Amino acid sequence: MNTLSALKNSISPCIAALCAVFCLLLPPLAIAQSENADTTLRERIKQRVAERREARQGDDASAAVKIQKPGDYERSLKHDGLTRTYRIYVPRAYQTSTAAPLLLAFHGGGGDMDYMAKDEYYGLISKAEAEGFVVVFPNGYSKFKSGKFATWNAGSCCADARDKNIDDVGFVKKIIASVTRELSINHRMIFATGMSNGGMMSYRLACEMSDTFAAIAAVAGTDGTLNCQPPKPVSVLHIHAKNDDRVLFNGGAGKKFRDESKVTDFVSVPDTLAKWVNLNRCNTTPQSVLTKPGAYCEQYSQCQADVAVQLCVTDTGGHSWPGGTKPRGSEPPSKVISANDVMWDFFIATSKNK
Repeated sequence: MNTLSALKNSISPCIAALCAVFCLLLPPLAIAQSENADTTLRERIKQRVAERREARQGDDASAAVKIQKPGDYERSLKHDGLTRTYRIYVPRAYQTSTAAPLLLAFHGGGGDMDYMAKDEYYGLISKAEAEGFVVVFPNGYSKFKSGKFATWNAGSCCADARDKNIDDVGFVKKIIASVTRELSINHRMIFATGMSNGGMMSYRLACEMSDTFAAIAAVAGTDGTLNCQPPKPVSVLHIHAKNDDRVLFNGGAGKKFRDESKVTDFVSVPDTLAKWVNLNRCNTTPQSVLTKPGAYCEQYSQCQADVAVQLCVTDTGGHSWPGGTKPRGSEPPSKVISANDVMWDFFIATSKNK
C-alpha cells in the first residue's frame, strides 16, 4: 500500500505538469475557437429572439382581445421590419355569432387609410352599414411617420413602395390572419377593392392570393402585375371612366402626374380585361348587363369555376370613384352608377358558388 501511494503521488505532479504544458501550447487556437463559437451563438440567439418578437407582434397585431362590438378600430403590426397600420370598421349589425363578409379597401397612390375611409369620397362605411360587411382600410408604405402620401407595390407601380419592393402581399396576409382572429368572418366572402394604385394592388392580390379572395373590384387602376399566376380562378370587376386623365382608358399615364418616374406606362383597360378573360378561361364574347345614358356594364361568363369578369364604364367622372359625393380632382365623379352598388352586387352574385 505504501508503495502504491508513493507511485500515485509521484505520477500526479507529472500529469499536472503535462496538462499545464498542453494548455500553454493550445490557448491561441482553443480560445479563439471558443470566442468565435460564443459570438456566433450569441448572434444566432439575438436573431432568433428578434424573429420571434416580430412574429408575435405581426401575428398578434393588437388582437389579444376579440372585438365584441361595432366601431372603428385602428391596428398596427410588424412586417418585414416595418410597422404597418390599418383600420377596421365593424358595422352595427355585426354579431359574433354570425360570420360577416370582409372587404379590404386600398387607397390610391399618395393617399392613406384615413382618406379611403372618408364617406364623402368613397362611401364605403355607409355601404358596410347597409350590407353588414366588415371593411378594413390598410395603409400603404410611407416614409413619413404619419403614414401620409403612401403607395402600394402593385408590380409596375407605384413610387417608393415599388422602388423598395415593399412586401405588401405579406402585409395583407397578416392583416387577414389577425382580423379573422378578432372577428367572426366568412372565409368564402373575402373581397378586395381599391382606387387607382389601390385598384392595381387589388389585381396583384388576385394574381397571388386568389385562394383567399373570392373577388376583386378595381376602380380607375389597371393591372400592372409583372408575373400573374393565380392559384385558382377569381372573379374580377373593373370600373373606369372613359375620360380618366391619369390612368388613361386606352393605356399610358396622363399629363397630370408631376413625376412620371413614380408611376408607369399604364396598361389599357381593354388589355386588362383581355388578360383576365384569358386567365379565367371565359367566353370571349361579353354580354350586356347594364346600359343607361352615360354608362354601361358588360360581363364575360362561362369561366372556369363559375367566376366572372365584368367591366363597367362611365362616360364622365375622370379619375374618381363613381357615386362619390365630393370631387377628388377637377371633375366630379359620375353619378350614373355607384361603384359601391355595382361592386357589392357583383361580389354577392359571384360568391354564391364558392
